[in-house]
Amino acid sequence: MSGVGILGAIIIGILAGWIAEQVMKRDHGLFMNLIVGLAGALLGAFVAGALGIEFAGFVGSLIVSTLGAILLLFIFGLVRRRRA
Repeated sequence: MSGVGILGAIIIGILAGWIAEQVMKRDHGLFMNLIVGLAGALLGAFVAGALGIEFAGFVGSLIVSTLGAILLLFIFGLVRRRRA
């Protein structure tokens, strides 16, 4: 999330977590959306970097963060199912 600052990162994290929550049909709440969004941003940035995909600014960071958050929720869902 280069170039967006700390406040921008928080806003992107909340939005990315909320969008991922809606896509994956989950219900977490604002604080958990922030955590999922920020963790998703790290995961999304890692995957995008590994694939050679460049992104910048608010919109690029939001897209990568959202995709990372969706991937994170998907992986978490798989792990939870295996335990049950």
